[in-house]
Amino acid sequence: MSLTTASPATVARPTSHRRGNPWWTLACVALGVIMVGIDGSVVAIANPYIARSLHASLADLQWVTNAYLLALAVLLVAGGKLGDRYGRRLVYLIGVAGFAACSVGVGLVGSITGVIVLRTLQGAFGALLMPNTLALLRSAFPQEKLNQAVGIWGGTSALATAAGPIVGGLLVEHVSWESVFYINAPIAAITVVIGLVVLAESRETVRQVLDGLGLVLLAGSLFCLVFGVVEGQTWGWGAPSIDGLLAGGAVLLVAFGLVEAKVHAPLIPLRVIAQRSVALGTVTVLLTFFAMYGVLFFVSLYLQNVHGLDPVGAGVRTLPLTLVFAVSSPLGAWLTGRFGPRVPIALGLGVTGVALLLLLSLEPGSSYVHLWPSFVLLGIGIGLVVVASTDAIVANAPADEAGIAGGIQTTALQFGGVLGTAVLGSVIATVVGSRLVGDLTHAGLPHGVAAKFQVAKELVAQGVAPVPKGAPAALAKVVTTGSHQAFMSGLHEALLVAAVVSFLGAIAGLFVSRGEHREGALPVIG
Repeated sequence: MSLTTASPATVARPTSHRRGNPWWTLACVALGVIMVGIDGSVVAIANPYIARSLHASLADLQWVTNAYLLALAVLLVAGGKLGDRYGRRLVYLIGVAGFAACSVGVGLVGSITGVIVLRTLQGAFGALLMPNTLALLRSAFPQEKLNQAVGIWGGTSALATAAGPIVGGLLVEHVSWESVFYINAPIAAITVVIGLVVLAESRETVRQVLDGLGLVLLAGSLFCLVFGVVEGQTWGWGAPSIDGLLAGGAVLLVAFGLVEAKVHAPLIPLRVIAQRSVALGTVTVLLTFFAMYGVLFFVSLYLQNVHGLDPVGAGVRTLPLTLVFAVSSPLGAWLTGRFGPRVPIALGLGVTGVALLLLLSLEPGSSYVHLWPSFVLLGIGIGLVVVASTDAIVANAPADEAGIAGGIQTTALQFGGVLGTAVLGSVIATVVGSRLVGDLTHAGLPHGVAAKFQVAKELVAQGVAPVPKGAPAALAKVVTTGSHQAFMSGLHEALLVAAVVSFLGAIAGLFVSRGEHREGALPVIG
């Protein structure tokens, strides 16, 4: 096995007591992952209801998602470091309780400003929760079982994400939009009770001063970079504000590196990220979720806006991806244990690239048979990569930096998703802008009339046909045909970009090695 863990010789675990029991630890960690996974995918279902109930604008709804995403992405490494410093069990349970409390608050607050503020806090607590899940697993499982546990961890996340739109759709239709957020309360209560009983505490062996300056610089850098990427399409790539944010993020990141090289107890020791396999593992995580989230976002728009499905129907049709992901994660664990992370990363990203190329056959009228085989292949590919890349990152970090390693992994995952959605969205928007008038003309509109629809290119880039209200059926058909063809051209270009990114990630995976710190043991404290 590759991932570092406490060896049985180092930590004596009483067989008669549940505290520190690996499988109870996995159950507790899985509940936290379920809570975050469901929450992440139900918000899109709740947004239209939030808009009507709280009179929210489109910009408000974007911030309901983006405020959470920003706080989560910016603070993940800090959350891992706090777990290393003060105890992973303590920080994890605080994250669980705070996440649920903010979630309930979202349903109770009664104003869109309050919702956005609480979603920001929810993201901050999520950043305490997520990176410490991996560190807790690492401290609890023996080496021969840890990759299997990480596989189940990844599969649980996939199932929760898949269940989100279905559960959310049922709740908003039959109960209320607030109930989508209240559901976290009972899950969190169960998690905290189990956690207090079964989780063993672990932390760094040598207590070090918290690197406050490094924390501020890293958080500022990630905020500028993530915010710039999120708003790039809205404000316009090349706009002075976006260029300033991205440049500022890069400058702060350089300053962070300079500080980390000088301080006695750095937030992220440069020796960790300087290791080839940690760096490549981080890159492969980022590229994997660049492809996955970017493609899923726009294929979901295809299902809803081109095929006319509701969000629940679209969610059901993506189940082959998430269900196979859940099954293939344990396979990824077995391959990682047998061959190291190199084989499953290269194989998984290669399969992902092939799946994306197969989706190039999609047309506006394509049946589901053109989708589900690619979803199955995507599920296989991503399931293989998640476990193996986690091994590459965590097992190459010293035991005392397990929380930091988890923070690096989850930050790469989140940033990859943000980058994929933004970059592929820009690809689609650019192609739609260049093709829309020509496709409408080819569909039957006079060129002068078609040119007037150019102002609706942002809607078309989401798969929406901008049919004028009260338009005759013949005109509606022509506008729909031309608009959907322009969207499909953009989607095909985005899929091609994502496939190339996946193949590049597969090549990078060939240079990843087994973990170098398998012998390190995490101290179990109680």
